[in-house]
Order: sequence, then structure tokens, then C-alpha cells
Amino acid sequence: MAPASAERAEQVAPGIWCSPGLTNTYLITTSDGRVVVNTGMGFESPVHRANFDAVDASPVRYIIVTQGHYDHVGGIDTLRDADTTVVASSNWRTWRDDNERLMNYRVARSAFAFSGRLAEGIAAISRRFGRLPAQSTLSPDVTVDETLTLTVGDRTLELIATPGGETTDSLVVWLPQERVCLCSNTFGPVFGHIPNLVTVRGDRYRDALTVIDTIERVRALAPRILITGHFDPIVGEELIDTELARLRDAVRYVHDQTVAGMNAGKDVRTLMAEVTLPPHLAVGQGYGAVPWDVRAIWENYSGWFHHRSTTELYPTGPETVAADLVELAGADSLVARAVEHLDAGRALQAIHLAETVSHAHPDHAGARAVLKAAHEHLLAGSINFWESAWLTTQIERYS
Repeated sequence: MAPASAERAEQVAPGIWCSPGLTNTYLITTSDGRVVVNTGMGFESPVHRANFDAVDASPVRYIIVTQGHYDHVGGIDTLRDADTTVVASSNWRTWRDDNERLMNYRVARSAFAFSGRLAEGIAAISRRFGRLPAQSTLSPDVTVDETLTLTVGDRTLELIATPGGETTDSLVVWLPQERVCLCSNTFGPVFGHIPNLVTVRGDRYRDALTVIDTIERVRALAPRILITGHFDPIVGEELIDTELARLRDAVRYVHDQTVAGMNAGKDVRTLMAEVTLPPHLAVGQGYGAVPWDVRAIWENYSGWFHHRSTTELYPTGPETVAADLVELAGADSLVARAVEHLDAGRALQAIHLAETVSHAHPDHAGARAVLKAAHEHLLAGSINFWESAWLTTQIERYS
């Protein structure tokens, strides 16, 4: 998952070409012009345009946006022609309005994962193309409520709303004659992995049952090729069916176990620790994580009050008594106990204690050393994109 850098598009299915980037951009050729699916970030768009023009220079009849994330819509102005029709989900405005009202907040909370990649990509593309275009904004000419069929030359494209995708304005592009589905990030950037029901960077909660419905909508198509937003296509009807069924059942299992635990009176942290996928439902956790989804399901149903402590009702957090705890126990004693936890492999307990000291004495060298080492311990065992990105920034913070 890196900014666009390829010098040519690659054919990934008959008449379908990929220009990879932060989210892959696709060109569908027809006997009456071109269709582009997603457009990358604004700064990436010269790469995509050059790659696609080298394949086929006919007019771009349609640009289809599969969701409103910046790396899907940013290159619209570069990739559209005079008579191009832009198509998106009918939910696009609601999703866009959320982004606009929370622009500063979301950009700041995403920076830890993406700022380095973006800076390197912008520099490389500017060396190749000079001044780069600004980020486009989405304003579709046509919207999709449930389904929409487009006929472009010799190709038929069916657009299907999938509100349980990565965003509520998600849709997929289905080519029924070829049985090819361009799903982009409907199932997340890493196919076959548990989805994030709310991301670390911050989004609205996604409903698990709507996610399940979306998985079934795509599975019911029985695609022969699934073209995703990252990496190579998934090929083979049986493989795709098996993977989607397992993903559906994994989300269902996490949902049902969380609900059962809530009804049994278990608190959210207990369920985050207890709910694990059985072997036959094992899916990857490289982008989402089962414990995070347990918490998302819990809070999507139940809200912010966990009935654990009266202090949840008030704005006074535990950091307000950190200085008292340090004064009573001693900073060095707390750090020594944190080191014992870390040496025993209990990195999270070490972080709890070291953060208590750090709240009271931000420059305490021993606490900072424990925090760095504990985050390094967690990073060594991480396979998750968001977790690894966050842990890396914390290691840099305490270095």
C-alpha cells in the first residue's frame, strides 16, 4: 500500500488494467470509450492518467467511485474528459459531509499511519511530472441507490450498493458477462481479513449485520475474478466463495459471541480477551482485529457507558491522580515494578505503570525507557497495519 509509482498499467483481466497506488485505480476498455474505476489521490493522478492513456487514448465515458475515501476521489479532475459522467453511491453526500466537518480531526488522527508514505510519494511523482494537481472533490453526475446498469459499447456494468463495505457509500462494479467483480476496498484493504468495524484513526461505527449482508451480496454474484483495491486479483469461483463464506461466518461469530456475552453480564474487556475465532473460521487480522471488533459491536449497541466506574460519567480521568500515586508509591518504585512486568512479558501492565509516572513526570528517563521497550515488545509480535503504525510512532515518541 504505497503511492503510485508504476510506469505502466498492468492487465489484470481481459480488457481491465490496473495502475497501482494508495488504492489501485482501474481502466476498463470498451468498444465505445473507457471506464475508470477510482482515481487515486490528487497527487497520484498524473501517474494513472499517463498509464491509462498509454493503453487506450479513447474518451473516458465514465468514472465510477466505489467509496468516498480521499484515495478514491482525488484524481477525478485529472482523469475525466469533457463528457465524462461521474458515478457514485447515493450515500456519498452523507459520508462526505462527515469528512468535511471533521477534516482537521481525521487528518491529524490518520497522520501517524500515512504521513511518511504521502511525503515520499509526492516527492517522487513531482520529480517525474513537475507541479502536481490539487485534490479533487467528489460531485457525481449520477448516483446509485441499490443497483444501476451501464452499457458502454460492448460491455455491461452493473453497479451494486454495498453499504456494509469499508464506508457507507461503498459500491461494487459487476461485469456479468465476464463474471468479474471490482470490489476495491469493500472488504478492507487486505482481502480475507477481518474488517475494521471502526478504524483506529476514527470513523463512525459500522454495523456488523450490515457488513454480513454486504459480503452476501457479493458472494451471491458467484464471481470468477474478484479485483480488489490492493494487491493481485483473487481468481477462482470456488476460492472466492470459500473465502467470502468464511469471512461472513467469522463476522457473524464475533457478533453473536459479543451479544451473548453482553446478555450474560460480561464486561467489554473480558469479552475482548475471551472472544477468539475457532480454527475453521480463522481469517487474517492484518488490518482489523477481533478484539477491536468486539469493542465496536459492544459500543455500537450499548454506547459509551460501560457500567464499570462512576468516573465514566464525568470528565475527570485517571491521569488527574497520577501525581498522587507517584507521590505515594515513588516514581522509581513504579518504574521498577513496570520493568518486572516487562521482563515477564507483560508489556501492557508495564505501560500502565510507566504511563502513570509519565503523566506526573513527562521527562522521567526510566519511565520513557520502559515505554519505548514495551512498545518495541508489542511491535515484535504485531501483524496488523494499524497496530504496527501506532506502535512505531510511540517508539519514536519515547526515543
